[in-house]
Amino acid sequence: MASFMRRKSFKLILVAAVVAVVAAGGWFVRSNGQKKTEEKPLLVKVDMGSIENTIASSGTLKPKTFVDVGAQVSGQLKKMYVQVGDVVKEGQLLAEIDAKLQESKVAASRAGIAALVAQVDGRKAALELAKSNAARQQRLRAANATSQLEFDTAVNNLASAQSSLEQLQKQIQQSQASLSSDETSLNYAKIYAPVVGTVVTIDLIEGRTLNAVQQAPTILRIADLSTMTVEAEISEADISNIKKDMTVYFTTLGSGDRRWYSKVRQIMPTPTVTNNVVLYTALFDIDNADSALFTEMTAQVFFITASAQNVLTVPVGALKYGPPGGGRQQAAAGGSPAGAGAAQGGAEGQARGPGGGRPEGFTPGQGRPPGGFGGGNGQGRRGGFANVNPNAPRPATTVVMKADGTREERQVMIGVTSRVSAEVISGLAAGEEVIAGIIQPNQPATAGAPQQNNNRGGFPGGGLPGGFGGGRF
Repeated sequence: MASFMRRKSFKLILVAAVVAVVAAGGWFVRSNGQKKTEEKPLLVKVDMGSIENTIASSGTLKPKTFVDVGAQVSGQLKKMYVQVGDVVKEGQLLAEIDAKLQESKVAASRAGIAALVAQVDGRKAALELAKSNAARQQRLRAANATSQLEFDTAVNNLASAQSSLEQLQKQIQQSQASLSSDETSLNYAKIYAPVVGTVVTIDLIEGRTLNAVQQAPTILRIADLSTMTVEAEISEADISNIKKDMTVYFTTLGSGDRRWYSKVRQIMPTPTVTNNVVLYTALFDIDNADSALFTEMTAQVFFITASAQNVLTVPVGALKYGPPGGGRQQAAAGGSPAGAGAAQGGAEGQARGPGGGRPEGFTPGQGRPPGGFGGGNGQGRRGGFANVNPNAPRPATTVVMKADGTREERQVMIGVTSRVSAEVISGLAAGEEVIAGIIQPNQPATAGAPQQNNNRGGFPGGGLPGGFGGGRF
C-alpha cells in the first residue's frame, strides 16, 4: 500500500512539472510575439525640395490656327495634288476641279466683247456724219437757206449718234466685267493653299461632284502645327480658382516625364453641360517647334495655384495644427488645414482609442464621432482653420526624434501645402527627423483567419486615403 502511494505521488509531481514547463513556454512565446509586434515610429528626414499645389484636369490638343479650304465653283473634283500630312507653302496648288463650264463662259464673254468692239467703228462713222450734217444745217440756217425742220432733224441726229456710241462703249465695259468674273471662276477651279501649314484632313476625294451654289464645300484643312492650343475642361467647383495668366503645365500619355509649361490665355464663359455635369474650358498655347505634339492628343493638365521651390519640406502626416499638446487634429492634405483629420488622424486615433483610429467610447452605429473619423478632437470641416487661405503661413506642431532617442514636440511655421508635403518656414532644420506615423509589423496569422498587413505609412498620417486617418468605422 505504501509503495502504491509513493508511485501515485511521483506521477502527480511529474504531471505538475510538465504543466509548469508548458506554461513557461507559452509565456515565453507570448512575450517574444508581443515584442515582435510592438509598434515603431515612422521617421522621415526633413529635406530640401519643391512643393506645388495644383488643380488637375484633362484637355485636348488643337492647332491654334487652321484654315478650311473649300471650293467656290461647282464641278467634279478632277485632281488632288496633296495628301494628309503634307507640308504646303502659300500659293501651292492643292486640287483642281473640272472647269469645262467655266471655260465655255469665258470664251462666250470674249466673243461678245469682240462683237461689240467691231460695232464701235460704225458708230464713230455715224457720229462724224451727224456732226457734218449738223454743221451744214447751222450755216444754212444762218443764211436762212433751210427750214427749221431740217435744222432740228440734223441736231437730233447728232445727239442720237453720240448717245449710241457712248451706249456701245458702256456695253463693252459691262461685257469686260462679266469676262473678268468668268475668268475668276475659271481660276477658282484650281485651288491653292492660302497659308503655310500641314494638311491635317481631306474631306473629299477625286471624282466627287461639288455643289457650291448654296455653300462652299470643304475639301481639306490646313493647320499651323508650330503652335498648339490646349482646351482644358474644368469643373464648376474649381473654375473660381483658375485665373488668366496662371501658370499651367501638362503631360501626354507618351511623353514620359516631360512637361510643357504655359500661361492661361482665356477662360471661355459658356460651359458645356453633359449629363448634368458642368464643365468650363480654359485655353492656353504651347510652342511645338519640335513637332512632338499632334492634333487631338489627350493632355493631363495641372494648374499651379501655389508653389515653393528649393525649400525645407516635411510630410503632412508629421504635422498637427493647433496649440502644442492640445490634441486638435486637422488635415493638411489637399492644401487645406481644415479637413476631417485626414493626414494625422490615423496615428493619433491609434493612440487615443482601440479599433485603429476610433476615439475612446465610440461604438460603431452610434453616429459620427466628434471631428470625423480621424481619431482626434478636430472640428472636421468647421475646424479652427476653416475658410483660411491654405497657402498662408500658419503654425503647427510636430514631434522631432533627437539623436539620443528622445522626442521633442516642437512648434513650426508652415507655408505652401500640397497633398503630400508642406513647406517649413521656421522651426526645423535640414537633416532633423520627425515622426510621420506608426509602423506596425504584420500580426501572426491565426487559424482560419487571413493575414493582414497593418503597416501604416502609405498615406500621409498612416491610414486610409480620403480623410479617414488610420481608423476603421
